[in-house]
Amino acid sequence: MSPESSRLGIGVPASADDAPYPVLVLEADGQVAGLNDAASDLLPSATTGRPLGFPSWLATAGRADASGPVSGKVGDRVFSAHPSSLPGDRTAWWMVDETAYQSAVDELRTERERTQFLTAASSALLSSLNLDRCMEVTARLAAEHLADAAVVVAPGTRRLPVVGCDQQGRISHTVNTTAPETVQGLAEALRGFPPVPSRWIDPSTAPDWLVPKGFGRVGSMAITPLPGHGVPAGVLVLLRRAENAAFTESEETFAGLFAARAGAAMSAARLYQEQSTITDTLMRELLPPTLERVQGVEFAGGYRPSRDHERIGGDFYDVHPADEDCAETLAILGDVCGKGLEAAVLTGKIRNSLQVLRPMAEDHGRMLRLLNQSILSSHHTRFVTLVLASVRREESEVALRLTSAGHPKPLIVRCDASVEEADTGGTLVGALPNVTSRTTEVRLAPGETCLLFTDGITEAVGGPLGDTMFGEERLRRALSECAGIPAAAVVERIQIVASEWVGDGHHDDIAVLAITASRGAHLSAVDGTSRGRYTP
Repeated sequence: MSPESSRLGIGVPASADDAPYPVLVLEADGQVAGLNDAASDLLPSATTGRPLGFPSWLATAGRADASGPVSGKVGDRVFSAHPSSLPGDRTAWWMVDETAYQSAVDELRTERERTQFLTAASSALLSSLNLDRCMEVTARLAAEHLADAAVVVAPGTRRLPVVGCDQQGRISHTVNTTAPETVQGLAEALRGFPPVPSRWIDPSTAPDWLVPKGFGRVGSMAITPLPGHGVPAGVLVLLRRAENAAFTESEETFAGLFAARAGAAMSAARLYQEQSTITDTLMRELLPPTLERVQGVEFAGGYRPSRDHERIGGDFYDVHPADEDCAETLAILGDVCGKGLEAAVLTGKIRNSLQVLRPMAEDHGRMLRLLNQSILSSHHTRFVTLVLASVRREESEVALRLTSAGHPKPLIVRCDASVEEADTGGTLVGALPNVTSRTTEVRLAPGETCLLFTDGITEAVGGPLGDTMFGEERLRRALSECAGIPAAAVVERIQIVASEWVGDGHHDDIAVLAITASRGAHLSAVDGTSRGRYTP
């Protein structure tokens, strides 16, 4: 069929009359020159010989010198119009329905944005193991991307921690004591049940504690559980104002995906918090005690684990003041084979055992034999070296009974700066069926100190080349400089010298315990920051 036979005008193929696509012919001034049946059905207001008024995006393109396709909406459908030039400055616009294509493009773009958001949210949520911080991040991200405001409710018995956030990013922390059953779906969500569809929830029932201050009237509310590791981590409540659209099913599903990530992060933070609390509680029993003056005798100790990030290890010391069961103060310094947590566990058991055996402190050999039997009968394969010191004040002097069990011998610094080695020795504990030991007696004049130490000091590697052991001779020289000073100052001096020698090099656990006979009044604070205490 020739072009001239087309109802749409000269130059338009006759096939356009019955084409499934709407075809519209416009004059250069925007008047309608012709349209096929599909275009008439789509644009009932379009009339031949009159300017095209609707849709405006096509009318504007028809009056311009359009050289490419344009697109826009007709009702709730999306069309693209492709121009074809005709004789007489006319243009035929072929309109293609792209509603399905545009919907697919929009859905793809939305999914990409959501995927990017979930990735960023996961990184933000996992950046902290602080539970309060995780709740704040969850509320802030939800308010920014999912709703006009968001509230995170953590589980509890009678008090529910609540963190809220509005779209201005304002965070609020409150504690709710109202029963969660007063809010539709909240109690069930706190127990981990599937979420109630938002269309079933009456937003007017939202209580004041759940709505951020100044939010206004709630138009829709979605309640989503936050799944955790075995137990629910809490609930995420999304709020929208009355003037905004309600939550769609797709949005609620996406909120569930976000809630799964937030719940996992909150659960991990809560588990870390619980484990940290348990660890701190147990750690307090394993950490070295704080020492002080006991019955006119100064005691001071210092401990440095083999790794700076650790707090406990295999070295330990204790001081048990005299009481009705023991007339002498018992000081103990020991070194369990190994280091780290496993050694610290055995350290705690040995310290407890020695505390139970303290009434037998008059006989060091018996204490060591009973401790040896206790370790051998347990499942531990580690051993321990020890120094026991029974201390009592005798007028102006201090009397010591010292017993070493496989441990470096204590050193005594006299008032004239000379350093002596205590004449004691014995076998280590926990390795052989029988232990032997030799006890010696030492007397300290005012200002003199007995230093108990572990081999972590003498075997510490460092120096100018970083490959030389500190050795006992350097320890003796450092100790000779400590004549006449308080016990705390002696410990501080020894620790400083050892740390300077080691630098960043390798060292084992280091523990020192100083026992000093006081000489007159002196300032007991040596750290330069505490108030200080004068003692006679």
